[in-house]
Amino acid sequence: MYFSILTLIISIGLLCLSFYRNKASFWNGFLFLISLFSLTGNVMFFSLISSSKILHSIFLVMTILIVVLLSLIYALHAILLIWNGIIVWRRESHSLANLLTLIIGVFMLIYPILSFLFFRKIIPKPYNLMLEHFTELGAFYMISVFLIFSLSVWICNFYRPKYNKDFIIVLGAGLLNGNEVSPLLASRIEVAIDFYQKQSDSSNKHPLIICSGGQGGDEKIPEGVAMRDYVIQKGVNPDDVIAEDKSVNTIQNFAFSKKIVDRYDLDPNNGIFVSNNYHIYRATAYAKNAGMIISGIGSKTSGFFLPNAIIREFIAILMRHKVANLLVVLLFVVIAVIQNI
Repeated sequence: MYFSILTLIISIGLLCLSFYRNKASFWNGFLFLISLFSLTGNVMFFSLISSSKILHSIFLVMTILIVVLLSLIYALHAILLIWNGIIVWRRESHSLANLLTLIIGVFMLIYPILSFLFFRKIIPKPYNLMLEHFTELGAFYMISVFLIFSLSVWICNFYRPKYNKDFIIVLGAGLLNGNEVSPLLASRIEVAIDFYQKQSDSSNKHPLIICSGGQGGDEKIPEGVAMRDYVIQKGVNPDDVIAEDKSVNTIQNFAFSKKIVDRYDLDPNNGIFVSNNYHIYRATAYAKNAGMIISGIGSKTSGFFLPNAIIREFIAILMRHKVANLLVVLLFVVIAVIQNI
């Protein structure tokens, strides 16, 4: 009993420490999951040893609800992904990236049939068993890592910065009609303006707003310039806003913004950045690589677009750690072969 309680306290303590040290850490999601399992185990234990019928009933109802919910999600996940993919296809551009949820949903729907035909009818033994075990290990690994990653993304958006910052970097996004701020980009800018105004009111210290974004091939003006104009139209002092208009990706957003921070002689570690909530996790690492240990605050993303965006971010993170993931895949190959020799 004492060990289970101690485990819960330690896991929650480590989670708080990890979040304090790094708001966007993979460990945050992992430790949150461990804390959740530990909490569930403690509730189950106390429910079993308790003589309270009310506690037994509450735990039983919670267990049934969780099992039913998880079963529905598992049974309908492919259909939900396909439905989401169709919505994204109708509302967003018809790019391969926006088809991710649709492609994954269709694959999940037909996978049981393909696996039966492929593993049982075409490939001879023991190679079919090797491939089947490898697929199972790979699926378990990908689902587990994706769950922890999703939790880490969710947790990093709980960051609430103090109103004492030297600068705010707003990461750019595509413009409408080549020169107009899009709703997605406007949501980022509004978060930055809100923070600027609250800090100015509370401490009379005006942070520098750095609007970061270059000019795309289909854009008439740089994103940073359009963003700066938008901020000024909202009533912000023009002296407190500057456009960074050379960057073409998130890495350059931070690298070129860092030069502006240095030029204004600001503390590179006393600022924040703003992007969409799903992008905060990955962008934090890019800020650190540019020499700024800062965290981000996220603007809301349309619910229909969020699953697609999270999957894209997950793929980007996997590619950043492709060597480690390749080693895991090789390990699964070895295990599958050894099990079926």
